[in-house]
Amino acid sequence: MRTVKEVSDLTGVSVRALHYYDEIGLLKPTGKSEAGYRLYDDKALETLQQVLFFREFDIPLKEIKEIMANPALDRNQILQMQRKMLTAKKERLERLIASVDGILKGENKMDFAVFSETEMEEMFQVMLEHMPKDMRDIAIKEFGSIERWKEHYLQAVASEKMQKSYAKVVEWYGGKDKFLSVARNPISKEVAESYHKRFDAILQKLVAKRDCAPDSFEVKEHVAEYGFVMKQLLQIKEEKGYMLAQAQYYRNEKIKPKMDEKYGDGASEFFARAIEAFYDGSFL
Repeated sequence: MRTVKEVSDLTGVSVRALHYYDEIGLLKPTGKSEAGYRLYDDKALETLQQVLFFREFDIPLKEIKEIMANPALDRNQILQMQRKMLTAKKERLERLIASVDGILKGENKMDFAVFSETEMEEMFQVMLEHMPKDMRDIAIKEFGSIERWKEHYLQAVASEKMQKSYAKVVEWYGGKDKFLSVARNPISKEVAESYHKRFDAILQKLVAKRDCAPDSFEVKEHVAEYGFVMKQLLQIKEEKGYMLAQAQYYRNEKIKPKMDEKYGDGASEFFARAIEAFYDGSFL
């Protein structure tokens, strides 16, 4: 058994922090000495080590406590989770070090990667598991096998252009961890269809106001609803960037004809101008 001072010297965690961990129930001492001092055994030290692994990623103590208290997760599952997180961090640091080495050698090549290879592989797996069977079968047939499909996916996602695009998306979500959390838990088909119907209803109301100015109150109230529902669906922190990207989507030469066919001639451009008027006034 070790005293709180000995644990502090061994781990580098301050005595004050250890006392606080005890107070919030994150790390309880194994027992106390006759004098009332906290004592810790090897099992408690292992728990502290797991806490420190999570703290490497600036995860709040409250969330660490919830993870470690989850009855569905045993010791090995938690360690596997931490190993995956640490591996991703290691890959990211190695790329950054390689970039610095390149600059020192006069090869001014910066690393714009947002996701590590481990994270990209996980994203592919989640996509594979939640993709409709007919779409999955078509993709497998096109590439010849899941492995070849995965190889193509990883190459495409790892490109500098795609990584820069992902950087914008991550910003909308308020951080990479939030984006990955949402990606790991996609909504059901039924919920997606419900949102699709709601978006259609909003666009129908919006196009009914096409005779109004894009910056008029009548138009803005529907764009505000559009942005609010989009924020709900995507679980993003700030919808402005996404909505402005949506405005450009409506100007896409392949999309415009389809939107105009469904909502009327000029509807696609009106949607784009209305969104821009609401979020940054760039239509003026």
